[in-house]
Amino acid sequence: LQILGNVSEFQRVVNVLQEGVDFDIDVNASVFETNIRVVGGLLSAHLLSKKAGVEVEVGWPCSGPLLRMAEEAARKLLPAFQTPTGMPYGTVNLLHGVNPGETPVTCTAGIGTFIVEFATLSHLTGDPVFEDVARKALKALWKNRSDIGLVGNHIDVITAKWVAQDAGIGAGVDSYFEYLVKGAILLQDKELMSMFLEYNKAIKNYTKFDDWYLWVQMYKGTVSMPVFQSLEAYWPGLQSLIGDVDNAMRTFLNYYTVWKQFGGLPEFYNIPQGYTVEKREGYPLRPELIESAMYLYRATRDPTLLELGRDAVESIEKISKVDCGFATIKDLRDHRLDNRMESFFLAETVKYLYLLFDPDNFIHNDGSVFDVVLTPYGECILNAGGYVFNTEAHPIDPAALHCCRKWKEEQWEVEDLMREFYSLKRNKKFTLKRASDRGEGESMQDTVDASSGSGREKRNSKKNAHSLLSCPSQSFNSKLAVLGQVFLDNT
Repeated sequence: LQILGNVSEFQRVVNVLQEGVDFDIDVNASVFETNIRVVGGLLSAHLLSKKAGVEVEVGWPCSGPLLRMAEEAARKLLPAFQTPTGMPYGTVNLLHGVNPGETPVTCTAGIGTFIVEFATLSHLTGDPVFEDVARKALKALWKNRSDIGLVGNHIDVITAKWVAQDAGIGAGVDSYFEYLVKGAILLQDKELMSMFLEYNKAIKNYTKFDDWYLWVQMYKGTVSMPVFQSLEAYWPGLQSLIGDVDNAMRTFLNYYTVWKQFGGLPEFYNIPQGYTVEKREGYPLRPELIESAMYLYRATRDPTLLELGRDAVESIEKISKVDCGFATIKDLRDHRLDNRMESFFLAETVKYLYLLFDPDNFIHNDGSVFDVVLTPYGECILNAGGYVFNTEAHPIDPAALHCCRKWKEEQWEVEDLMREFYSLKRNKKFTLKRASDRGEGESMQDTVDASSGSGREKRNSKKNAHSLLSCPSQSFNSKLAVLGQVFLDNT
């Protein structure tokens, strides 16, 4: 949409999807790929649909056909997470769940790349199960890191034993680190960010050499592969998100020299030899270096980054363009082509190039403009910027996560509750129990407006604060009401 501006085509696709997608099929699917492409794509399309000119249903963004499809697809993945460790299997059958003979060995990225999509889904639907399983998987990886603070490449999700013990920032690990940072930004989560920062220290200590990142043995820190993988080129962009721009630029320039040497990034590049690795000479038009250029340009406005973008456009046009699209480069040494075009070329590579050269795109909004949307739970702000891209470059509006809280007003800080109780100036004992649920149609504002005193004040929300202090229901002449439970002068 943002490339073509074709609203009618977007509407046509939405209309087709609304006719129904059957996820009850006897097909084995990658849990990781289904999440980042299908669930992430549907969530992003759902949140962008109104901006695209699509007529949305009442209650959007807390409801809608694309959101329902995203939820249905994600539920098909949940059986994969039913392991002793909480780390998911790599493959699940959409009809039957996990196959009996499924291998328990999953790559690290296939375990740690769910929090962006699953937390968004939980916040929009009100079902915490998605965010819960994603967090449990992240914490399981963190718990099983080595004594020197590194994680390997593949792990047994049943026994938590590391099967492949190479540690690095590239293939098999990459998006785990990416999602710790992006999950922290999306959810304003200090725990996730602290995890990444600890990993970042270990990565710098054991894998970084002269602004290159090598592969090392996860327990000893000894070099196992002195190679640069094209998938690692996301790292400078990720570093820019945590404010480490100087280190990011130095590493980016290393990667850019490889691009200029071949007209693209080979899948593997031997750093000491300064050349491609046998059988890894191809370039499938991956987006990672351009992704980093886009992030770094937003942070620095360094024209060198635009030069990379220009080189990328010219190179792709010259050596990759064919009648039916843009072909994978089979061998960068002679630019032979393969009869294949990867989906991420359009989903990511072209999108990041477009955003690099479009400074006024709505994705780059700095919060100076925004939309006010009325939801069943009150007004909320959307399209104010700060979009978080999932690892398949589907943008998620973080503001949307605050639109659909069914108990926004009730989820007070404990300290705030206690101040209210003390203000009653009664030395009485209160019973601590879980408050009863209200109907979906009844908002907390209705209850608060019926109350007097400081109960009218807006409260800060607290995630998952469902256990509230309460007393038996009384008539509505209260000092304070919480979820229909009221406190009287004589309570």
